[in-house]
Amino acid sequence: MNDELQLIMEKIPSQREANALVERLFVVAEPGAVYSEPVTQGEYTVITAREVTIGLGFGFGGGGGTGPGEDEESAGEERASSVGAGYGTGGGGGGTAAGRPVAVIEIGPSGVRVEPIVDPTKISIALFTAAGSMGFMLLKMLQQMRGD
Repeated sequence: MNDELQLIMEKIPSQREANALVERLFVVAEPGAVYSEPVTQGEYTVITAREVTIGLGFGFGGGGGTGPGEDEESAGEERASSVGAGYGTGGGGGGTAAGRPVAVIEIGPSGVRVEPIVDPTKISIALFTAAGSMGFMLLKMLQQMRGD
């Protein structure tokens, strides 16, 4: 019973660390991380806006064990040497946060203007993914029509 209590006591700090990790990652999604500080020059003020992505994963394990049962004790000396024991615990985790600019907000005498920031790499990846998916589906449809 004392071993079980020790196992529980060992898990608590890891869970607290995981909660601290989650809190640090969510700081990234606060308005100060999404919108930059305004920069003013003359009559114009510029603010950048970012897309923020957060990924997180963690897990914890446990364990335990038992001594030999009645059947094992009656099996003889061979089994008596393999005394039951147990242990186990574990945990791990990780996370990432990333941001990329998506727009510039310009505030001036003529009003507010939002200019998107075009990412050619993201557009290219989307184009090739869509074309590949369409080609794959076309190939499957042709195979179905032929009866393959």
